[in-house]
Amino acid sequence: MATLQLPFQVNLDGRVALVTGGGGVLCSVMARALAACGARIAVADLKREAAEAVAQQIRQEGGIAISVACDVLQRESLIAANETVKRELGPIDILINGAGGNHPKGTTTHEYLRPEDLRAVRQDVVTFYDLDPKGIEFVFHLNFLGTLLPTQAFTREMAARGRGVVINISSMNAFRPLTKIPAYSGAKAAVSNFTQWLAVHFSRVGIRVNAIAPGFFVTDQNRSLLVQPDGSWTPRARTILAHTPMNRFGEPQDLLGALLWLVSDEAAGFVTGVVVPVDGGFSAFSGV
Repeated sequence: MATLQLPFQVNLDGRVALVTGGGGVLCSVMARALAACGARIAVADLKREAAEAVAQQIRQEGGIAISVACDVLQRESLIAANETVKRELGPIDILINGAGGNHPKGTTTHEYLRPEDLRAVRQDVVTFYDLDPKGIEFVFHLNFLGTLLPTQAFTREMAARGRGVVINISSMNAFRPLTKIPAYSGAKAAVSNFTQWLAVHFSRVGIRVNAIAPGFFVTDQNRSLLVQPDGSWTPRARTILAHTPMNRFGEPQDLLGALLWLVSDEAAGFVTGVVVPVDGGFSAFSGV
């Protein structure tokens, strides 16, 4: 893993943070940043080996971390994970809802519905009318329920203590739905809406709820869509860059300034219910 450089330091000494999807490219860097600021980290991931690799990296960097196998769609798994974290690190103060993703069955082949697609059925073309309800259901479950259920499981003690922070991970798709991926765009819009709803709902028990909406980052999930086998950009990647005023993809560390600001009660103690774009200007650009 690359050397981690924090944009600034916040004091998270004594805090316990749990990061779902913590074995992924973006959330692993978030977990390491929180640890570097003094938090004790529970790296939660469906793949235990991925979570343990990140926890081991944090320990090598001088932090305190454990790995937890956790299915964000299974209440029993979440309850068990919460008990493990409380036993080994203490009650959770910070929850990063990072688990999410897309599915091919919720994706169309082309950006636009073409007249010729209506005239002939082709096995290699998925139109809007061919979208599989099971694929769409999977995407909504993973992104929306995968945010709601962990929040139920991991914030009860926060509410009882009258203090806590929840950071959800939304997406540019919530602001500007991308072509071809209606399920993912809709699911992330639901995450943004839920963030606002939850911020209001938790406001009287001392829990702040905000979201980060990353722009375009190359991750393990989207690498094949953005990078050609020879290392050059795909046509879709070039379109994204043409609509990103800063003309580059984000790096994982680009998310850390917003993350550290939002988790700090000193810096953002009166901030709740916001969705912060970290996108190189994508959401501000009309394309003209």
